[in-house]
Amino acid sequence: MLEARQRPLLVVEDSDEDFDTVREASQAAGLTNQIYRAPTGEVCLSLLRAGTFRPSVVLLDLNTPGLDGRDTLNEIKRDPALRALPVIVVTTSANPRDVESCYRAGANAYHVKPVRYADHLQVLISLFRYWLGCVVLPGSEKLMDEEAL
Repeated sequence: MLEARQRPLLVVEDSDEDFDTVREASQAAGLTNQIYRAPTGEVCLSLLRAGTFRPSVVLLDLNTPGLDGRDTLNEIKRDPALRALPVIVVTTSANPRDVESCYRAGANAYHVKPVRYADHLQVLISLFRYWLGCVVLPGSEKLMDEEAL
């Protein structure tokens, strides 16, 4: 089994341009993780509930067709088998009600997509470096030695 930070990324995104930016940012951040795309919440949940696919993190757009990101987040965090999975909301919505409801539902982070491509790329690079370089993820085999703290 792959160590948590080496597992694939799952990106719930219906925009081709935004998905391409995610791929470019992952390369710029030096990641070698496979990236899977789910264009809708239904596809995301099908992948996660199949039982054989466990990504390191889920990047979740709120505004997807069909089952939107808000409902997808709620479904993930209500499912005991999935709730520990880090879900990072990456969306155009800066609406305080969306921010509040996502955190209340269990989102691990909330990022508003910058309008400018270069800024969006930098946000994603920072996000990848933090979540896959600094954070101890669920399912990590190699946890820090307590004596090192």
